[in-house]
Amino acid sequence: MKQTVKKVAGVAAIVLLSSGVGGYTAYKLLSNEKEASATFSELFQQNPDNLHLASLNATAAQPVDLTQAAETSVHAVVHIRSTQLGRTETVRTMPDFFDFFFGDPRGQERQVKTQPRVGFGSGVIISKDGYIVTNNHVVENADEITVKLNDEREFKGRIIGTDPQTDLALLKIEGDDFPTLPVGDSDALKVGEWVLAVGNPFSLSSTVTAGIVSAKARNIGSTASNGEGATIQSFIQTDAAINQGNSGGALVNARGELVGINAMLYSPTGSYSGYGFAIPTNMMKKVVADLKQYGAVQRVVLGIKGRDFSTELQMSDELVEEIKKQAEDLGVKEGFLVAEVLDGGSASGILEENDVIIELDGQKIHKYADLQQVLGKHRPGDKVKVTIVRDKKEKELTITLKNSQGNTKVMKDQGMEILGAAFKPVSNELKRQLNLGYGLEVTGVSEGRMKDAGIRKGFIIQKVNRQIMKSVDDLEDALRAATLSPDQVLFITGMYPSGKRVNYAVDVQQE
Repeated sequence: MKQTVKKVAGVAAIVLLSSGVGGYTAYKLLSNEKEASATFSELFQQNPDNLHLASLNATAAQPVDLTQAAETSVHAVVHIRSTQLGRTETVRTMPDFFDFFFGDPRGQERQVKTQPRVGFGSGVIISKDGYIVTNNHVVENADEITVKLNDEREFKGRIIGTDPQTDLALLKIEGDDFPTLPVGDSDALKVGEWVLAVGNPFSLSSTVTAGIVSAKARNIGSTASNGEGATIQSFIQTDAAINQGNSGGALVNARGELVGINAMLYSPTGSYSGYGFAIPTNMMKKVVADLKQYGAVQRVVLGIKGRDFSTELQMSDELVEEIKKQAEDLGVKEGFLVAEVLDGGSASGILEENDVIIELDGQKIHKYADLQQVLGKHRPGDKVKVTIVRDKKEKELTITLKNSQGNTKVMKDQGMEILGAAFKPVSNELKRQLNLGYGLEVTGVSEGRMKDAGIRKGFIIQKVNRQIMKSVDDLEDALRAATLSPDQVLFITGMYPSGKRVNYAVDVQQE
């Protein structure tokens, strides 16, 4: 019995000892935790910056306060609904077996009524009397336009002018004292600066996303998310979400200033993936002013071909090294290399092959997108200073800018732009070779009516609607007369340098 009591006592002692050790251990751990907690609190309180941060509310604790910019911009961003009405179209069916013997072997024609098409987008009010900037693709081919403000008011919109090349359009709603956004300086933007993308999609009222400027003067290359060619090569890139329906909305800086018109996202899937692009306001301002004053954008070209020394695009190591060596041989690190100067262009007789443009109109030229951005702010007749490196020496020159037709005239109501081609009088040498007394040479063809008709670069125009063509002015006169005639067609006769004579009919009817 005594042995049993001793054993129990021993076990109890062990249990008590164990619990005592456990209690002591727990006490020490709790004490250490309290000490550590107290130490952290003391350290936090010793840092005045931490105390200041703790005293701020959630809004003030943000890296940048964007609330005022958002509040200002949402009222100036509108929802745009564009409607293309249904049309009756003639459709020819494929001929069947019996048509070859008893009917028309070409098949049968029937009338088909197409359904109306409705598109949505956003726009930005830039003046109190109701001028609105949006994307051209938002209102392209629209028969009816409805503009809805953030306060639910609706207005009928009308198109003042469009410019597919920059994907911008200018609309007007009737009224006064509309909410507007002040237009800022997009050139002053810095990479890393906070911006807001404000849109008004699908009548959900204004939506706001935030991000930073990821890059400036961005050349995105081939196509956008809608599969169409990207004609602008000087975008503002941002990681603020720009999705469908936000096209034409505002890119706003932290001061609440409009710095860009949201244009597109760049994504293989068509949904947002961190790459959004906006048209800079400094380009927008010039386009809007031209559309209001002339009805068409007045563009200039330097009249040169070449390349920059950028190695940003995917290319082989050998090509990268070749580009670097070429730059070193020319005595430059960056800029735009002139490979060819076109006759009759702005740079003709001023720039030379192997010149490197390093500055234009006071702006450094790092790549082609910089060059395009500067030229996009000018009209024909403007004079600009250009700094080049020639024979490893810097030289400053002055260039008078011309349009694609090689003159400084203002083109109104689309004018020659509708043809989508550039022209110059046939040179004396070519006249001698082809035994010609006159003619206009087509020096370039882009998207336009001449390309649609099948005219190619190098074609020599001799007569238009039976009128002799000796100068670009003659063609302008013929175009002006044709647009006022019932047919609205240019009947062009001429030849190619090979001697092949061809006749073309070019439709110049305004759509």
